Amino acid sequence: MKKLGLYLIILFTLPAFAQQQQLTEFVNPFIGTDGPGNTYPGATVPYGMVQLSPDIGIPGWDRIAGYFYQDSIISGFSHMHLSGTGAGDLYDILVMPTNSRFSKRIKENNYKPFSTFDHSSENASPGYYSVLLKDYGIKAELTATKRTGVHRYTFPEDENSKINIDLGYSLNWDRPTETYLNVIDSVTIEGYRKSSGWAKDQRVYFVMKLSKPFEDYKLYKNDSLTKNPVEAVSTKLVLNFSTSEGEQVVLKTGFSTANLDGAYASLKTETPHFDFDRYRMRADKTWERELQKIRIETEDKDQRSVFYTMMYQSMLAPTLLSDPNGNYKGANGKVMQAEGFERYDTFSLWDTFRAAHPLYTIIQPERTPDFVESLLAHYKETGLLPVWSMQGNETNMMLGYHAVPVVVDAYFKGFEFDAGLAYEACKASAMANDRKIDVYRELGYVPAGDENEDWSVSKTLEYAYDDWCVAMFAKDLGKEEDYRYFLERSENWKNLYDEKSGFFRPKRKDGEFVEDFIPKEYTKYFSESNAWQYFWFVPQDIPGLIKKTGGEERFEQKLDSMFSFHPEAGDKLPIFSTGMIGQYAHGNEPSHHVAYLYNYTDRPSEAQSLVREILTTQYRNEPAGHCGNEDCGQMSSWYIFSSLGFYPVNPAHGTYLLGAPLFKSAEISLPGGKKFVIRAEGLSEDNIYVKRVRLNGKRLERAFITHDEITGGGELIFEMTDEPVDRKLQTPEPDKIY
Repeated sequence: MKKLGLYLIILFTLPAFAQQQQLTEFVNPFIGTDGPGNTYPGATVPYGMVQLSPDIGIPGWDRIAGYFYQDSIISGFSHMHLSGTGAGDLYDILVMPTNSRFSKRIKENNYKPFSTFDHSSENASPGYYSVLLKDYGIKAELTATKRTGVHRYTFPEDENSKINIDLGYSLNWDRPTETYLNVIDSVTIEGYRKSSGWAKDQRVYFVMKLSKPFEDYKLYKNDSLTKNPVEAVSTKLVLNFSTSEGEQVVLKTGFSTANLDGAYASLKTETPHFDFDRYRMRADKTWERELQKIRIETEDKDQRSVFYTMMYQSMLAPTLLSDPNGNYKGANGKVMQAEGFERYDTFSLWDTFRAAHPLYTIIQPERTPDFVESLLAHYKETGLLPVWSMQGNETNMMLGYHAVPVVVDAYFKGFEFDAGLAYEACKASAMANDRKIDVYRELGYVPAGDENEDWSVSKTLEYAYDDWCVAMFAKDLGKEEDYRYFLERSENWKNLYDEKSGFFRPKRKDGEFVEDFIPKEYTKYFSESNAWQYFWFVPQDIPGLIKKTGGEERFEQKLDSMFSFHPEAGDKLPIFSTGMIGQYAHGNEPSHHVAYLYNYTDRPSEAQSLVREILTTQYRNEPAGHCGNEDCGQMSSWYIFSSLGFYPVNPAHGTYLLGAPLFKSAEISLPGGKKFVIRAEGLSEDNIYVKRVRLNGKRLERAFITHDEITGGGELIFEMTDEPVDRKLQTPEPDKIY
């Protein structure tokens, strides 16, 4: 009877155990490390300063994040990487364990130490990475805290085991300008690396501690032996050990962008001991807590892995900039202090204003105020909001003043910060005299010029959207004159509409359109896109765009053409035109909202069908699983929203246009114990269309839900069917914030 009782207990508790499976187990950090994704597989924590990841050591577009899945060597493990961008920067503080077993060097990686490896002896999960360095027989394991990287190396027996610390190592755009190493004692090293690249003035201060004293060391200044301490453009330190079989050495490194005091504080507060497994477990628990914010129900294991990997990748940026003392390297070149908030950077705003930041307002309500405070800190340091900032620098990459919609969206969603200062910052950025904003104000459009990256049409459309955001902010603050001024500017998109071609067309300063205009061609007048892809970027006034196009029927026909007018064999497609469905390019951000525009016609089923196609063809549970650059969370955030069944077409509007869920159910955990549940009744491989929608038990006769309806908690039910159910639904009013 006792055995029977035990059997019954096990039997009835098995489902509960199954439900408690760790969500981190579904994350595949290798998604995007092959193909155009440009992601890294290494160890980090949500929004952390440290991204400790393997480096192949060979430059190139494919290795822009330091790692490329098709490669077979590793040249070390550096502590900072960008996730899914096209920018070859960072790779700070390279560490590589070696021994006497292998000494080959190759030109391709600048004659640095390296080892071959294979994927069968490689593993990655949130907050953890491991690999066997085959030529040395050394197992390398990595984990991280917010501001420290922790290595554990398991050595074979060897009297000449070494740990190489290379501050001169650089890759792609990155170049050291000044480095410093100081051996304090047999277990402590301090130093800094200052560098220039995409971000021109980068400063990384660090302190390393080892669990095993080194026996001696060699210090190099520009490849020549020197004495301690050393300062030069390129410095390197080689630590020598004698190791027994299976002996483990733990190395932990604390960081600050301000000074060595901050680096010591990072070590003291975040990694006080050498228990690697405890740090790894803590990182895993941190990720688990974040992933638990959205729970999905699906029988498709690959879909589950893709979803939770997208959740994971959505939280790899922005990254922490301030140290435990609150200090950081400011965008003004000075050491600044964050008081009452944590300072973040790596704001890829041209990408992330679209979906990533709206997602953060739902699943990161505790961090969103710090993100906004960080944007405002940049304004106080430079007089402008950031365009694309990292490591306390403005890179001015891409276009627009897209910190504005991030700030405005957070303001209308009720996050607390100084609204007066925020409006001042938004207006200052909209009234700047650089990046052709002054000419845009004068002419009502950015004129076509001779620059290689002219981007005049894209700039006009994106400036006009940001102007709408400023206008809405001004209206709510009672600044009536500013409201009217910026609202008028928000209609500047109309000034480039060409009735003859039916597209936005580059226009010269004299008011004449540029000749020889072919909409599908990729020209310097459009940012990483063509006229087809930028035609739809009027998110502030889709009804106005429909009218300009010639009415709803013509607008619908043009949408149909967007997804059916495929490139021809002889068309020259640039590197960023990937994930193509007709002229739609999911691999790049300007297209991301377009499928949802069918909600403005009487065919919302087409949005449901296309979004399903994109979800299931452009994301895969494999290294080449991204159809384009992941771009600091934007590509993954699109997936998260769209798989749940809605998307922020106008990111600062407080509304989300409906699509159709990918999963049977999903549950978003909200502050105060509230839940927002999404259910797809009757969902199957064939039942991909929405018959009707109910919100909190009431039938929804509109094509959108609001942010307040989500964050207030409740239940959104989609009744699914196998046939399109088309009808005209109410769409958001363009001049209203919900």
